[in-house]
Amino acid sequence: MRGTTVVAAAGDTTFRNASKELAPRDPVIEPDELSLLAAFRLLDVREAEAFQADHAASAVRVPVELWEAAAKTGETSFENISYWERAIADLGVAESVPTVVYDDGRMTEAARVWFILQYFGAEALIVNGGWPAIRERRELLAKASEAPGLTTFRARPGAGLVDLVDRDMLKRELDSVQLLDARTAAEFVGTDLRRNARGGHLPGAHLLPHAGLLEDGRLKPTAELRRLLSDAGFRSGDHVVTHCDGGGRAALAAVAAVRAGYDDVRAYYLSFADWAKDESCPIVQDQQTR
Repeated sequence: MRGTTVVAAAGDTTFRNASKELAPRDPVIEPDELSLLAAFRLLDVREAEAFQADHAASAVRVPVELWEAAAKTGETSFENISYWERAIADLGVAESVPTVVYDDGRMTEAARVWFILQYFGAEALIVNGGWPAIRERRELLAKASEAPGLTTFRARPGAGLVDLVDRDMLKRELDSVQLLDARTAAEFVGTDLRRNARGGHLPGAHLLPHAGLLEDGRLKPTAELRRLLSDAGFRSGDHVVTHCDGGGRAALAAVAAVRAGYDDVRAYYLSFADWAKDESCPIVQDQQTR
C-alpha cells in the first residue's frame, strides 16, 4: 500500500521533464496545454485504418491490439519485463521527454496504453478528448519529437502513479481495499455476461460506470470527479482498486481516481473476466446497483 490520499490544489507540483505546472499527478493534459511542454513524444492509439487515413505527422502508432493480447498471455504478461521493454522502446519512448498519447476520443484505449507505459516507469500523459480535440489544431503538436531511431528503455515495474494487482493478490486483500467497478449497471448485477460464464460483481464493489466519468468525449474536471467518487462511496485514505471486464475501462477509472487526488490507486487490469473464470473467486449477484 502507498499510504493515505492527499488531495492538493492544482498547480503545486511540477510534472517532471515538462516546462509547465499541471494539477498534482494529473495524468490528463488538455489540448491547449501541449504548447507548454518543452518537448514530448506523441503516440497514436487508434486503429490502424484510422491512423493511415490521418494522423499527426510526428505520431507513432501503438499496436494496441497486440498490447491488449500480450498483457493477457502468460508468455508476454506484465511479468515478462524484457518483452515490454522492447515493445516500449520500439515506439521511441525515452526518459528524456514525456510521452503524450491520444485515441479516437473514447479515452479508454489511451488510458490502457497510459497505464502500461506508466506502470513500467515511462512518464506519460493522455490528451483529453483524443484525436477529435487536436485534429484541427495541429499547431499544438509542434513540439512533438520526431522518431529518435533505435532507443533503449529500462522498465521499472510499479514505478508509476497506478500500480498493478493480480487475482491472487486481490483475493487476499479483498476486505482491505475499496473496489471501483467501471462496468455498466447491467454487467454489475449480472444480466450482461459479455463473454463470461458467470456474471455479477466482486464483494463490496462500488459501481461507477466509466461513461459517467466522461462528458463530450473528455474526462471530467478534478472537482467533478471527486464528487462522483465521493457519491459512489469512496473516501479520503481509501486504497482504491479499479476493474472492468478487460482492462480499458479499469485504466480510465484509475486515471480518474488519480486526477481526483487519490494517491493509493491500483488497477486489476485483467479484471472481471479473469476473476469470473476462477470458481474459487466469490461473485455477488443482485438486482440493485450501488
